[in-house]
Amino acid sequence: MTKILIVEDDVAFCTMLKTFLEKKEYAVSTAFSGNEAIPKIKQDRFDVVLADVRLPDSDGITLLEEILKNDASTQVIIMTGYAEINMAVNAIKQGAFDYVAKPFNPDTIVQTIEKALNVNDTQDVSVKSAKPSATVPVTKNLNNSFVRGVSDASKKLNEYVALVAPTRMSVLVIGDSGTGKEYVASSIHKASKRSEKPFIAVDCGAIPKEIASSEFFGHIKGSFTGAVNDKMGHFEAANGGTLFLDEIGNLSYELQVQLLRALQERKIKPVGSNTEIEVDIRVIVATNEDLSNAVKEGEFREDLYHRLNEFSIKVPPLRDRIEDLMLFANHFLEESNTELEKHVVGFADEVLEAFKKYSWPGNLRELKNIVKRSVLLSQDEMITLDILPGDIAYASHNSKQTYGLFKNQNEQELILDALEKSNGNKAKAARMLSIDRKTLYNKLKQYDISL
Repeated sequence: MTKILIVEDDVAFCTMLKTFLEKKEYAVSTAFSGNEAIPKIKQDRFDVVLADVRLPDSDGITLLEEILKNDASTQVIIMTGYAEINMAVNAIKQGAFDYVAKPFNPDTIVQTIEKALNVNDTQDVSVKSAKPSATVPVTKNLNNSFVRGVSDASKKLNEYVALVAPTRMSVLVIGDSGTGKEYVASSIHKASKRSEKPFIAVDCGAIPKEIASSEFFGHIKGSFTGAVNDKMGHFEAANGGTLFLDEIGNLSYELQVQLLRALQERKIKPVGSNTEIEVDIRVIVATNEDLSNAVKEGEFREDLYHRLNEFSIKVPPLRDRIEDLMLFANHFLEESNTELEKHVVGFADEVLEAFKKYSWPGNLRELKNIVKRSVLLSQDEMITLDILPGDIAYASHNSKQTYGLFKNQNEQELILDALEKSNGNKAKAARMLSIDRKTLYNKLKQYDISL
């Protein structure tokens, strides 16, 4: 039977995880500190060790060294909160198998454990004990670019996605440019009953007015000059699945009329054809403008607006979910490493500070581009401040007050401000301050702050 050791000082979480893994037929032991874990590691052999990156008496990296020194075949999985992801990435470099970011779905940890066990089955101990190469975590699905954040704004977004996905309702996704509206639409499709059918994404702003009807509904050969073959339109291509119309506000008034009829009748007629084709599609649309205002000004049909807006989801800008910033940054780092065949392992501290102080007007799209550019330019294992664009690098010297890793002399005021903004919620305040709860508790005790 596979033997697992959980090293975690959060007793309730540790107990819950132990119970869950035992139901999966693993033999599970627990330790609530590094000092408690080390004797168990020396007395017994464990196939996998799950260790929190921060412990009351040490950290996961120190414990990692002890584990690998004792038995190089033991696979170590680091459990980490948002603020310590860079430390977890460093643990990968030191020989840990992977990390999982809290909060995580228990099924995710099982998948990671199984991958670690497969490595043990196929990899010789002598190879494992060699110096590990600088790699990045491998368990995340790079084909699914929708990252579930931990901020309150992201949690609300995720709840709305889960709520509306199983239904047949049309969805209006609202958000600034670059916030990831298509990823939201795609995640709704993947969680729906249509997930095995096509997901067709269309940029309404990129379709010339002259051929828009043909693009949406198709045409038959000879129906107009240049129609040398029959063409299937987006509606028919999405039949049975989901049609995602991005920047819906760019549609001409004429096409709005055609779109409304197609949605009401569930039938389309290709250009030049006398035959109607029945279609069964779900429509998700997105916009970065105020469609209700466009309706008032007569630029968008009110009946179509209400047809599309059966349920609306607001995608928050990156500046409103700064707690998720490094989750997204590390995800884009993995994608960029894979695409560019590089092995950059993380971000220097001054880069993290610059990222947190920058306003990110281009949102996730801008962050993704910056990370990809930085990976391409980086000659080292860490992304450093000197390779960032000037406006982002300059942000690190900005005197604007931001929440950071307690390098400020006025940290007591920052703590009080975070507690006030979080209505006394310590877990949320810790995330705002980019620290873990244990550090926050120690600071509260240090400054004699009571709630």
